[in-house]
Amino acid sequence: MNIRIVHTGFFKLDGGAMFGVVPKRMWQKLTTPDENNMCTWAMRSILIETGDRKILVDTGIGDKQSDKFRSHFEPHGPENLGSSLEELGLAPEDITDVFLTHLHFDHVGGAVKRNGSEDLVPAFPNATYWSNETHYQWALHPNERERASFLKENFVPLEKQKVLKYIPVTQEASQWIPGINIHFLYGHTEAMMALEIKVGEQTYFYCADLFPSSFHIGLPYVMSYDIRPLRTLQEKRTILEKAVDENWILLFEHDPKTECGKVEKNEKGRIVLKEGLSLAEALSPQ
Repeated sequence: MNIRIVHTGFFKLDGGAMFGVVPKRMWQKLTTPDENNMCTWAMRSILIETGDRKILVDTGIGDKQSDKFRSHFEPHGPENLGSSLEELGLAPEDITDVFLTHLHFDHVGGAVKRNGSEDLVPAFPNATYWSNETHYQWALHPNERERASFLKENFVPLEKQKVLKYIPVTQEASQWIPGINIHFLYGHTEAMMALEIKVGEQTYFYCADLFPSSFHIGLPYVMSYDIRPLRTLQEKRTILEKAVDENWILLFEHDPKTECGKVEKNEKGRIVLKEGLSLAEALSPQ
């Protein structure tokens, strides 16, 4: 099994929304906001290659939304989903599976594109797309707090064209395919899926929005977007304890610079970032 980073660009979100109750005077030591209090975040997908499968995990924001929508989030950067796959020697037709951690626009926007006739079609024509029915129904009938994050044009065409399959939701982490377990999480949104990936003897955890960045390792650093912040605290604590005990490497989807990292307990018993790594460093034999 092999993991590679797929860069899909950067975008901006309000710093206060991203750090919740943590005061600006503290979080701005971690990342610098612009004059509008907006901070830059990555949209970092991964490609998992196992056997004859090429599994793309999340797809970034895509490019089909209106200029008005894009002006709110300022997507930018030299890389996008297509160019990054091309750099890896892949075409959209080569992707066999697209795994969607959840259906917020910055994770699923690139799953659907407009064709020459402006119809909405799957961006990866030979792929099976994966979600779970609990989350899909949640996204299809959104609450007012999350409504702006669930754009139906990003996922309903997948179900209509019968390329979307549902993974059974389980209480405990469960195996999806050999070497990959799914953790179902409920703090950020309903039944978000994070991946525990075994490569050789090393376990990697693709955090999705449980830990959007290395800045969010501290327990109080919970996004205002989360629908159940106290549940997020509980889920963070559980995963962090396992990450320390089993020497996991955390893969950060939104960290503007740090692709992944290891954590440890400091002298006060708090779990903190031990070292930030690139994925290439993390994959190197120790």
